[in-house]
Amino acid sequence: MFRRHWWIALIATGAGLAAGAALTSALPKVYESSTAVLVQALDQDTNAQGGRTKGSVNLDTEAQLVGSGAVATKAAALLRSARSPIDLAKDVKVEVPANTTVLVITFKAGSPQEAQSGSHAFAEAYLRNREETAQHGLDQQIKTLTTKIKQLTTTLTGINGRLSRAVKGSPDESNLQSLRNNSQNQLNGLTGRLNELTTTTVGAGSIISDARLPDTPVSPNGMINLATGGMIGLLLGVGAAFVRERFDRRLRSAADVRDRGRVNVLAALDERTTPHFDDVLQPYGAGGRVFNRLRNEILATLRPSDQVIVVTGTSRGSAATLVAANLAAALARTGSDVVLIGAHLPDSVVDAAPLARMLGVSAVPGLSDLLAGRVGLARAIQRTPRIPSLRVITTGGAATAAGLMQSQRLKDTLEALRRQGGYVVIEAPSTSSSADAQSLASLADAAILAVELRKSRRPALLDAAEQLQRVGTPLLGAVVLPRLSHLPIVDVSAPAVTLTADSNKITDADLTQPMRFPTNTVSSKEAKAREKALNEKTAPNAQVRPRSAESSDEITAVLDMSGMKDTANSEGDGK
Repeated sequence: MFRRHWWIALIATGAGLAAGAALTSALPKVYESSTAVLVQALDQDTNAQGGRTKGSVNLDTEAQLVGSGAVATKAAALLRSARSPIDLAKDVKVEVPANTTVLVITFKAGSPQEAQSGSHAFAEAYLRNREETAQHGLDQQIKTLTTKIKQLTTTLTGINGRLSRAVKGSPDESNLQSLRNNSQNQLNGLTGRLNELTTTTVGAGSIISDARLPDTPVSPNGMINLATGGMIGLLLGVGAAFVRERFDRRLRSAADVRDRGRVNVLAALDERTTPHFDDVLQPYGAGGRVFNRLRNEILATLRPSDQVIVVTGTSRGSAATLVAANLAAALARTGSDVVLIGAHLPDSVVDAAPLARMLGVSAVPGLSDLLAGRVGLARAIQRTPRIPSLRVITTGGAATAAGLMQSQRLKDTLEALRRQGGYVVIEAPSTSSSADAQSLASLADAAILAVELRKSRRPALLDAAEQLQRVGTPLLGAVVLPRLSHLPIVDVSAPAVTLTADSNKITDADLTQPMRFPTNTVSSKEAKAREKALNEKTAPNAQVRPRSAESSDEITAVLDMSGMKDTANSEGDGK
């Protein structure tokens, strides 16, 4: 299937590649730049229990904070961008390398400068937001401690006043003394903590790898788009080829004729061995050897009494003409008498020219003239100049021959040719164009189908075989030819037979040899009457011999033209 429809897959793959290239050029270019930030732990940082990252800082939480609204607002302020913080946050991507406390902040934009500045701005905004958050927490702790210190100081002042008024050695003195010591210890602790917080420096982290100016865009990826488009195109092409193969009923190879049409293939021609319309194939050429093998197979298949072979096509065209002419020539080269009948009646003389041109005979008169009664069999049949044992009846003139294929005259003609011995090859029209092929096949002993590949269809082949089966004609097989549209077209305006200057001359041998003219147009009684009249009017040197006893239907006139020798020589050529 792929071998037959490779061009569909190729076109689809090319279209996919073109679509990928067009998509690459149409999509806007996207650049990315990354900034690596080392995150330092703060006092308020506490990693969640069971978190993915280890250590005091939960980097997964910090990665989410990079895209938060607070950080995006600070980044928009640093970029001085008119875009909203939410839109900017959509272009940020944060990655956490394994076993590190590093955040990789990536920003994508339509230009390298915007990508670089956006990545740096978000990293800077994140660090500032982290520092501000940490500093705010520290300030809150200092404020709380200051408040507690003031409260303890006030409480300690009251205890000292009460202690100064207490009686020495009394239980109140000892209780107040104990309260003062506790309060003093708490005050000392809070004061130490306050001093520690006021001297603490907030370090949220630092940029360890700043954003760089990207050289190439990351999107669109031309190679990925081309590969994707080509793969999708290839898949679509294979699918289209499968659909075309599924619904295409044309015969494309000899295997299709044998397997799908269930018809035996007698011979398969290719472009090198296919005959042309200018001449029949030579016996020792590549195509001639194919028809020689075809002839041998047919002769081995036919019964001794089989003489008439009809060659018909499965589609309109000249495939049957080529096969019939070359098969008749191959049969005639064995020395057998062969008559080729062009029964594909034309609409004009031009249509009849190919068969006459191939065999070197005149296009008219022919079968249509014979069946219409305008000429007899003697004038319709012509002997080919290059193959002496081959005679041909061309398709004839342009007169309509509707219904003549079913006439009694055609049956009588074939019967007369059967009695003469030899083989009769009939070039019939295609089975799909008319019912004449079926009518001719009913008069034949065997049939051959000429199948033109890439033009004939499987239903037409099955219908042709069925038509031959219905009339009881054995189908020997099919001769497969390639599509004939590539063959050179001959000039049909030229004469079918070209005569040289010497071909009009009558030689002495032609004048002295009797000429036989078989006729089927008169009865025995009419022949005797004409014979008697002819004996009374003819010259003494003209003799008429009665019909031969070999056939009761054929009358043969033998004319002795020896007396014309002197007259022809004296009056000159052409008289």
